[in-house]
Amino acid sequence: MSVLIDPPAWPGPRGLLWSHLVSDSSVEELHDFAARLGVPPRAFDRDHYDVPETVYERALALGAEAVSSRELVARLTAAGLRRRKVRRPAGEPA
Repeated sequence: MSVLIDPPAWPGPRGLLWSHLVSDSSVEELHDFAARLGVPPRAFDRDHYDVPETVYERALALGAEAVSSRELVARLTAAGLRRRKVRRPAGEPA
């Protein structure tokens, strides 16, 4: 299993810090892990889950590997699983 989590460092809702949860193996593995962690599907964004600091330790206990944000992106990209946000020209419908 290659589920990765970066440190909770991103400010987000409810005044919490947030982490990114990814897999460098498959999106299916990521969805399975997130379900076991109790993360709702709505937290999924293109190639990662946004997870609050309150689940960080539990993610590690379930087997996620703690990595830096830089390493997380590098491994996601190397695996071919990185999905960047599409930037549309101003005025173009989504």
